[in-house]
This record gives sequence, structure tokens and C-alpha cells, in this order.
Amino acid sequence: MATLAPKREIFAWAMYDVANQAYTTVVISFIYSAFFVTYIVPDSYRWQDGYWSMALIGSTILAMLLSPWIGQRIDEGASKKRLLAWSTLVCAAFTSALIWVSPGDVWLGVALILVTNTAWMLGEAIISSFLPDIAKRSQMGLISGIGWGVGYIGGLISMVLVTIVLVTANPEQQPELYISQNQWSMFAISVYFVLFALPTFILLKDRRRPVLARHQRLSWRSSLNIQLLRQNQPILWRFFMAFVFYMAGVQTVIKFIGIYSTGELGLTQADLVGVFLATQFSAMGGALAFGFVEHRIGARPTLFAVIAIWLVAIVAMYMLPTLVAWSGIDVAHLFMGVALLAGTGIGAIQSSSRSLVGQLTSARLGGSAFGWWGVFNRLAMLMAASFGIVADIFSRQSALLMVIGFFLAGGVLLLRVPLQEGQRQAEQEDAH
Repeated sequence: MATLAPKREIFAWAMYDVANQAYTTVVISFIYSAFFVTYIVPDSYRWQDGYWSMALIGSTILAMLLSPWIGQRIDEGASKKRLLAWSTLVCAAFTSALIWVSPGDVWLGVALILVTNTAWMLGEAIISSFLPDIAKRSQMGLISGIGWGVGYIGGLISMVLVTIVLVTANPEQQPELYISQNQWSMFAISVYFVLFALPTFILLKDRRRPVLARHQRLSWRSSLNIQLLRQNQPILWRFFMAFVFYMAGVQTVIKFIGIYSTGELGLTQADLVGVFLATQFSAMGGALAFGFVEHRIGARPTLFAVIAIWLVAIVAMYMLPTLVAWSGIDVAHLFMGVALLAGTGIGAIQSSSRSLVGQLTSARLGGSAFGWWGVFNRLAMLMAASFGIVADIFSRQSALLMVIGFFLAGGVLLLRVPLQEGQRQAEQEDAH
């Protein structure tokens, strides 16, 4: 287990979060997803959102299948920087190829998004596996919080780049120019990704373990054997059981906050922009602040505090009509307050969870641990998709009860995880 790395390496590691946030913010969450559904998929097609869902679900499953194998290769001595370089270049190259996706090229767009999103998710797990190399256990929460916090700056920069600098045409008056500008913005995002990731590849050291002989390496199929995780890292396994539930709650809010705020509360597009900015800034502040809190009081109380914040935010969202009637505050302004609270928890809970994986893992098994962290992160995304089904069967308001259930289940399961014992065991294994 490392001591605290030089500041230049911590800076380099955090810069990758700044770089890769451009892709997920612009391509997946806000800009290209809406552009694809509205302009690439013809109106005559039976499905609209379905094609985008295919790409996301397909890439999530691919990442879940590949993450444990990538992690195992790291434990066997593969170069983290080389693997990270491959995932970065594949993501950037295929993102730039979106410039060739024109209206009607639906399957080309689906294929490119499937590849780019898979590569991005693998890169997220690989960069996280550097955390035990640059910080000792007591400092992981602080360093993880810094990385996650400054990453939101990358999301803001890329949104400004696309929405203000690059895409300026009026879609109704200049539809062809508007389409062209959105296509070229994907090329710009790929360049942004590579440029902002350069400090990572230049300054961050690749502390490799000795390479195992070929006959000692596990096969791809063996790396997916979840029973080995339960046997070799039982406390980490129990943490993942809690993590997948509360993370499903987080992912539900991230994926459906736009649909809920417009469809259920009637917020305008301008209101949504305000909600986005509020959550971005509060998420950045939450990740940074709780990184310092975790450094002071430890991971366990920090995570429980963040889960409590989430429960307050979701309960407030569920009771929003009552709160509006009781307070007399406009629904948009009241929802903005709830969004600020939820945003504080978004960055903090992801940052603290990432650091805890490193704290519960010995250096020998760090790669596979973060590979499985990627798997359970993606599983939480798939669980979050059930919100839409529940909302259609009952109502969006009723579906919020499911989200509350996710956080409660995660909190209860986390109570049963002996985190301090897991940290001591990992330290003892590193000492031998």
C-alpha cells in the first residue's frame, strides 16, 4: 500500500476525472442523447427512445463482462496506464466518428455509442484502481473526494463548450447547420477528452506488480467467477451487497430527474438548466467537503451521513406537493432546494464508496476489486431502470417509494459490514 504520492501525481490522477466527465455529461446524459432521439431517429420509426436504450443496456452488459477480466489482468501485472490508454483512445476515436452519423443512420449511431460507452466505463474502473497506488488508506477518502469533485468542473466546461461556443444555430430556422454543429461537437469532445487526459499519462506513475507466468493467469471466464470474490474478499463482497442498493437509488435520481421534474412537476427547460447547474455545483462541493469529512471521521460514519442526506432529499421530493401547500413556496424554487440537497449527496456517496473499495482491499487484489466495483456500479444502473416500469404501472410519485427503499436497504446492509475489520485485514495482508 502506497504512501501519499507527490502532488503532481495526485493532480494527474484527478485530471482524468476532469477529462472523462466531458463524455458522460455531453454524450450520454444531456446533449447527444437528446439529439440522437430527436434528429438521428426518423419520426416514422416505431421506436424513438428504444434505440438509445439498446446502446446503453448493451454497453452496460459488455462493461460488466469485461471489468472483472481487466481487473484480474491488472493483478497479474498488466500495465494500468496501457489499459487506460486503450480505453481512452477507443472512447475518443469512436466518439469522433459520431460526426459521420446523419439522420437515419440509427444503427451506426447505436454501434458507436455501444463501443464508446463500454470503453468509458472500463476506463472509469481502471483509473480508480490507481487510488491505492497514490494514497495510504487513511487518505483515500480525501484524495477520492478531490478527484470526484474537480471532475464536475470538466462536466461544466464541456457543457459550456458545446451549448454556447459550438452549437449556436437555431434548430427550427437552421436545421441543417444545427445538425452539423452537433456532429462536429462530438469531434470536439473527443479532442477535449484526450487533451485533458494527457497529464494523467505524462505524470502518473505506473506501479506494476511482477508479471505472472502465462500458465498462472486466470481465463476470462474464471475472472467472472463471483464465488472467488466471496471467498477471497468476503467483507468487500458484503460491502458490494450494500453498495448496489444505495447506488441504485443514486442512479435512479441521475437518470430520471429530468423526466420527473418535467412530467410530474411541470418544470420548464429553463428550470431544468437551473437544476443541472445547481446539482453540478452542489455535487462538486459535496464530493470535496465529504472527502475532508471522511479523512477526519472515517468512511463508515461518512457514508451513513450521506445516505441520511439522500433519504431526506427523496422524502422531500415525495412530499413536495404537501410542502408546497404548507410553505407557499413556488414548486420550482422548492424543487431547486431539494436538487441542491440531492446534488450534495451525488458526488459524496460515489467518492466515499470508491475510496472504501481501496481501503478494504490489499494491494495484491486491487485491480480485481475495482473491476468488480465497476460491475456492481453497472448493476445498480440496471436496477435503476425499474423506476420507469414502476412509474408506468403505478405513478412517478409512488415509484419514489421504491427509491427510498433502495437507500434504506443499502443502509441496513451497510450496518452489517465490519468495515474496520476489513481495513485491518487488508493492512495485515499488505504487511506480509
